[in-house]
Amino acid sequence: MNGLRTAIAEAPGPEAAAQRAVELLHDRFGHYDWVGIYWVDEGANELVLGPWIGPEATEHTRIPIGTGICGAAAQSGQTEIINDVDTDPRYLACFSTTRSEIVVPIFADGAVVGEIDIDGSDLGAFDDTDANFLEEIAALLAPLRPREASPLREA
Repeated sequence: MNGLRTAIAEAPGPEAAAQRAVELLHDRFGHYDWVGIYWVDEGANELVLGPWIGPEATEHTRIPIGTGICGAAAQSGQTEIINDVDTDPRYLACFSTTRSEIVVPIFADGAVVGEIDIDGSDLGAFDDTDANFLEEIAALLAPLRPREASPLREA
C-alpha cells in the first residue's frame, strides 16, 4: 500500500499516477490478469475506460451505467465480486480467459466517480480481502479523476 501511495505521489500528473497504479496492481498480484480504471461521464450516463494493463485491450471502452457488472457497480455503489462470470448474466464478455471479476467503485464526496475493474483467469480469484484492499486503493485514486469525468448522484 505504501508503495502505491509513493508511486501516486511521485507521478508527474494524475494520468501518469493512475496508469502507474494499474501497473503496480497488475504486477504485484499474480491473479490480477487485467486491471483497468473506468471513469464516470455523467453527461453521457456511461463509464469511460481510462488507464489499463493486461494481455490485450477490451472492446468495452464505454459502458452504459447499469449495464454489465461494471455498470451495475457504478449504479449501486457496491463492490461486485463475481467468482464465475459464466454464471452471471450481466457479464460483458471481454476475454475468453476471464473466469472471475471484481469491480470496486471509486467515490469522491459521496458520489461514484469511477471504478477499478479487475479480471482473473481462475474461478473464485477474488474475495473480501481483495475487496477491502481495493476499496482502500479506490480512495487513493479518487483525486486522480480527469476533469471531464463527472460524478454520479450520491450512491
